Amino acid sequence: MSNPPTLARRLGTFDAVLIGLGSMIGAGVFAAFTPAAAAAGSGLLIALAAAAIVAFCNATSSAQLAAAYPTSGGTYIYGRERLGPWPGYLAGWGFVIGKTASAAAMAMTFAAYAAPAGWERPVAIAAVVILAAVNYHGVTRTAALTRVLVIAVLAALTVAVAACLGGSAPTLANVPGNGLLAHGWYGILQSAGLLFFAFAGYARIATMGEEVRNPRRAIPRAIGIALGITVVVYAAIALTLLATLGPNGIAATAAPLVAAVGHGSLSWAAPVVRVGAAVASLGALLALIAGLGRTTLAMARHHDLPHWLAAVHPRYRVPHKAEIALAVAICVIISVADLRGAIGFSSFGVLIYYLVANIAAFTQPATDRRYPKALQVFGAVACVILVATLPPLSAGLGVLMFAVGVVLRMVRVRR
Repeated sequence: MSNPPTLARRLGTFDAVLIGLGSMIGAGVFAAFTPAAAAAGSGLLIALAAAAIVAFCNATSSAQLAAAYPTSGGTYIYGRERLGPWPGYLAGWGFVIGKTASAAAMAMTFAAYAAPAGWERPVAIAAVVILAAVNYHGVTRTAALTRVLVIAVLAALTVAVAACLGGSAPTLANVPGNGLLAHGWYGILQSAGLLFFAFAGYARIATMGEEVRNPRRAIPRAIGIALGITVVVYAAIALTLLATLGPNGIAATAAPLVAAVGHGSLSWAAPVVRVGAAVASLGALLALIAGLGRTTLAMARHHDLPHWLAAVHPRYRVPHKAEIALAVAICVIISVADLRGAIGFSSFGVLIYYLVANIAAFTQPATDRRYPKALQVFGAVACVILVATLPPLSAGLGVLMFAVGVVLRMVRVRR
C-alpha cells in the first residue's frame, strides 16, 4: 500500500512528557532497586548515575532521530532508514518481544499489590483488557488516563519519602555502607544494566511520533524534560532507601519502599506506597501497550510482521488490530507464566534497541544533527558493556529471543 492510513496528531508537548513519565516512573522504581542493590551494594548510586548517563546519550540519539523521522515505530524505523532492514528489524523485534514480556510482568505486579490471594491472574488479565480498551478509543484517552496515573504515583512517592525521612532515623552512614566500590566494577555495571530498565520509557515518546503535534520541536523537548524529572525522582528515592535501610536491607526485600516506610514510626503510610506501586504498574502497562501498538504497526507496514496488523481504525485513528493482538498475547502470557522477574530480559532487548538508535543517529547528516557524535559513540559502547554484564540467564534468554527473530525473518525473506 503506497499511502497507508496514518495516525492523528493529537498530542502536545505536555502530553508527550506525561507519557514518558508514565513509562519511566512505573513499577520499575518500586522493583528495580532490589536487584540493583544485590549486585552493587551502595555502589547502586554509581550504577544509577551510570544508567542515567547512558539513558541521556540514548535519549539524545532518539530525539535527534525522531525530529528527522516523525512517524510511528521509533528505532525500528530509524534503523531501517539509516542502516538497512536487518538492523531496524532487530531493534523492532527486541522491543516488541521484550516489552510484551514486560507488559505481562507489569500486569502481574499490579495484581500482586491489588488482588486478593488466588485472584492475581484474573485481575492482571482484567487490567490488560481495560487498558487496551482505553488505548483502542484514541490516544487522547491514553494521555488523559496517563495524566491521572502519573500524578497519583508522584504523590505516593512523595508520601513514601516523607514517611521514611520523618518516621525513622535515617543516617547518612548507611549511604556508603561498606564502601561504594565494595562489590567491584562488574557489580556496578550489572546494577546499571538492571537500573536502565527503569529509564527506558522515554522511547515511548519517539514510537508515538506520528501522533505528536509539531514533532520536530515537541519530541526532543519532551524526551529531555521527562528524563530530567525521572533522574531527580530516582536519585531522591535511592538516597532515601540507602539512608533508611542500607544496601543489605534494600537487597533483602522485594518491596524496598514499603519496607523503608514500615521501618519507622509512620508505618501507616505503607498502604499508600502499595497503592502507588499498583498505580505505577498500571501507568507503565498503559504506556507499554501504546508503544507496542505503534511499533507493531510500523513493522506490519513493512511486512516484518503480518500486514493485517497495519490497520488503522477509521474513527479513533489507532492501530486497533495491533493493539487487540498484543492484548491477547499479553493475556495468554499472564495465564501461563509469571514474568515479574523479567527485568534483566527486558533490559537486554532495550539495550540492543538503543544500540541501533545510537548507530543510526551517528550516521545522520549535519543538517539533521542536534548533538555531538561523541554522545552517540559513548551511548553505543555503553549499551554493549551493559549487555555484556547482565546476569547470564537474562543474557541467554535475550540471545535466544533474537535468534528466533532472525530465523523467522530469514524464512519470510526466502519466501
